[in-house]
Amino acid sequence: MRKEQAIAEHLIGRFEAGLEKLAAGLARPGTTKRIDKLWERIGRLKEKSRGLGAHYHIEIDPDDSGERARAIRWQRLAVEGSVVTEPSGYCLRSNETGWDEEAMWCTYIMLTDLEAVFRSLKSELGLRPIFHHKEERAEGHLFITVLAYQLAQLIRHQLAGHGIHERWCTLRDTLAGQCRVTVIFNRPDGRALHVRKATRAEPDQARIYQALGADSGPGRRAENDRVSSLAYRMNAM
Repeated sequence: MRKEQAIAEHLIGRFEAGLEKLAAGLARPGTTKRIDKLWERIGRLKEKSRGLGAHYHIEIDPDDSGERARAIRWQRLAVEGSVVTEPSGYCLRSNETGWDEEAMWCTYIMLTDLEAVFRSLKSELGLRPIFHHKEERAEGHLFITVLAYQLAQLIRHQLAGHGIHERWCTLRDTLAGQCRVTVIFNRPDGRALHVRKATRAEPDQARIYQALGADSGPGRRAENDRVSSLAYRMNAM
């Protein structure tokens, strides 16, 4: 029951945050203000709310033209007999009649963890599909995938100690925004000078680096002083 309530509260918070974002955008330039477009976005928010959007009465106040919104108002009206008013519970069934409640629950949690492991192996770490035609290559593919999972779990465990609980694919997408930029200068003698530096980490990226004890500027060897020295020598050539 507490799990269902926590899920419902999370979805309600996300739904209301989406409404607040739409309402706040009415006062900013460059944001959606057309009433028909706002209703489309509200509809998408309801789709993602898993039915909890039905507990809200939403109104949009039009301006004098009748096409643009002036304000968005909503009121939460819980529907009786729903997951909000009457959250359901779980019933675990097993042929192990000698287990107590704690052993039953711990085994169930272990099973869900194992299922999450297989999902991560198949999707995020690319275990499937396997295109190898030789048995030894397929075994090597499996070994590398399991080894990658252990490394990924070690990183996630360290991040969890600092309050970062994102999925592995989310972490990869967050860090993928940081790049290394190479600037090539052509010299008068026909040779080229390469200056390579990493872009500055965004706040979310810097938080991950800090939790792992890693440098937020990977491969940062061309420091500002060095770049300035190289540029000075180039100008002197």
